[in-house]
Amino acid sequence: MSTSAHSPVEPSVPAADQAPTGGTVTDRLVEANVRYAAEFNDPGMDAKPVLRVAVVACMDARLDLHDALGLSLGDCHTIRNAGGVVTDDVIRSLTISQRALGTRSVILIHHTNCGLESITEEFRQELEVEVGQRPVWAVEAYKDADQDVRQSMQRVRTSPFLLHTDDVRGFVFDVTSGLLREILPVS
Repeated sequence: MSTSAHSPVEPSVPAADQAPTGGTVTDRLVEANVRYAAEFNDPGMDAKPVLRVAVVACMDARLDLHDALGLSLGDCHTIRNAGGVVTDDVIRSLTISQRALGTRSVILIHHTNCGLESITEEFRQELEVEVGQRPVWAVEAYKDADQDVRQSMQRVRTSPFLLHTDDVRGFVFDVTSGLLREILPVS
């Protein structure tokens, strides 16, 4: 899926905060939104996802979840973070998704070649040295995506806040083939 904010990169390399055609990246995205809004029609949807499913996935820009899963606008709740790991905030979002908005199924998606596989919890100590304060959050780095999917499934299944923990499935998305590989929980 391409967006109206995407255009081919020009030969000159822009500064990190500059869009390829001038202005900041944010300026470019706001301009794209104006074009989008000019043709936007309110779909009249409810906030409750049609398929009653919440997808938890990594924030990696290579994952186009709607296309990869054949989803349309309004089908699901999408919760993304670094690694797609189930953190306290993910449990918070899933709890609201289930209890207030009717979802019943949870799909967890990690992926191959994830950045969390190349860093460690030492990242927090490095930040503390740099800024003088250690983050209160864990990095949740991992070396084995399959095992981390199993851990994430277990966190969802054992959360006392979630009403529906019987349909929780986990996958690893292959960024080179686009295929999902299901990870079975530990029996």
